[in-house]
Amino acid sequence: MTQNKQHHHEAQKSDRRKGSISLIGAVAMGTGVMIGAGIFALTGQIAELAGPLFPLSFIAGAMVTALAAYSYIKMSNAWPSSGGIAMILQKAYGPGTIAASASLLMALSMVINESLVARTFATYALRPFGLEENGLLLSAGALGLIVFAYVVNVAGNKSVSGLSLVMSAIKIGGIALFAVAAIWASGFSSGAFASNPTIGGIDAFIASIAFSILAFKGFTTITNSGGEIEDPHRNVGRTIMISIAICVVTYLLVAVAVGSSLSIDQIVQARDYSLAAAAEPALGDAGFYFTVVIAIAATSSGLIASVFAVSRMLTMLTEMKMIPHSHFGMTGPLQHHLLVYTVVVAGALAVLFDLSRIASLGAFFYLVMDMLVHWGVYRHLREEIGAKGTVLLAALAADAIVLGAFTWTKLQSDAAIVAYAAAGIAVVFAGEHLFLRRAAQDREAAGQDREDQETE
Repeated sequence: MTQNKQHHHEAQKSDRRKGSISLIGAVAMGTGVMIGAGIFALTGQIAELAGPLFPLSFIAGAMVTALAAYSYIKMSNAWPSSGGIAMILQKAYGPGTIAASASLLMALSMVINESLVARTFATYALRPFGLEENGLLLSAGALGLIVFAYVVNVAGNKSVSGLSLVMSAIKIGGIALFAVAAIWASGFSSGAFASNPTIGGIDAFIASIAFSILAFKGFTTITNSGGEIEDPHRNVGRTIMISIAICVVTYLLVAVAVGSSLSIDQIVQARDYSLAAAAEPALGDAGFYFTVVIAIAATSSGLIASVFAVSRMLTMLTEMKMIPHSHFGMTGPLQHHLLVYTVVVAGALAVLFDLSRIASLGAFFYLVMDMLVHWGVYRHLREEIGAKGTVLLAALAADAIVLGAFTWTKLQSDAAIVAYAAAGIAVVFAGEHLFLRRAAQDREAAGQDREDQETE
């Protein structure tokens, strides 16, 4: 027993020595990933569902996210690694269909988010010219940013990390400055807050939380850096919770700033560029253009970092033989192939769907994946990692309630996107099942051939 304790103590000391990112650095990276384009694209959609109380949706989203973070923190504390969600799912379910499918759903939700970011970039970039409703230009602008993100990623990791750090500082500072200035100029008794503080229904408000959760879901990427953070057994969890706290304050400032400048009808009408719309009456032309510049900076840096993260995650899944892969005649390293696939899928989604549908599709995929994480940890690992079953079940229940309300609301307003999401999830699970079964059969056949050759 003494030897085991000594070995554990030495392992923790080794973790501290190996870590290259401090707690402050990890928080800076985490908030940089989380405070991205989602706040520019999702504020209007949240207000459309929640009404004048839409700032409360961000608080509720933060509470659900903090509850959900419990599973990821406990797993990262036990097994800090760069495997992230794929590691969690594989330990919970083993290398089978559920782990592979849920990991792929997470990767797809990130790719979907990239198309959301790209469309948001194009919307804000075209807004000064009054062309944000031109579908062709929106698609062209979104594709242009995706191609740019690909070029930066091909240039190497140093280009990605250097540009992301600078852009993150600009966007976080710029968003906070916009929010404080807009609130100062408009006060709290105008815009949406001058109307009766009621909502269309509790189901619509709960459904809005699905979009709020999307604005916080970047915290999951922090688990991918578990092996690189100093003293990860303690600092991964601290990084996640501090990042969520910083984000909810920032999002509340933005929500109040938008609500103090615009009525709910105006926010809904300008839902794809609500921050720019709110800046103009509160701060004039200078505020409007300032917000557009910050939006462009946020979307650009967010997409570049996301493309890198997704290609890295898909590369890991491919190397783990959890997803199929074809070179399609391409040469070079595996991650470059996955980088190409990532930008092709993101580009296709950016052309085929509008912002509302893209966000909805991402919410469905992410919530299903998140529920599978909580259930897997509760069912198979809670005793091993010392997790409280009541907290895990509460996180699972919160996701289920939000997903149910979101599905019900979308069935009434856009049943097609529910069908697309259900079909997509079904295809992922069926495809993974067939792929893994065929891979097992191939391994078995290869083993039998070796045995036959040895017998001869």
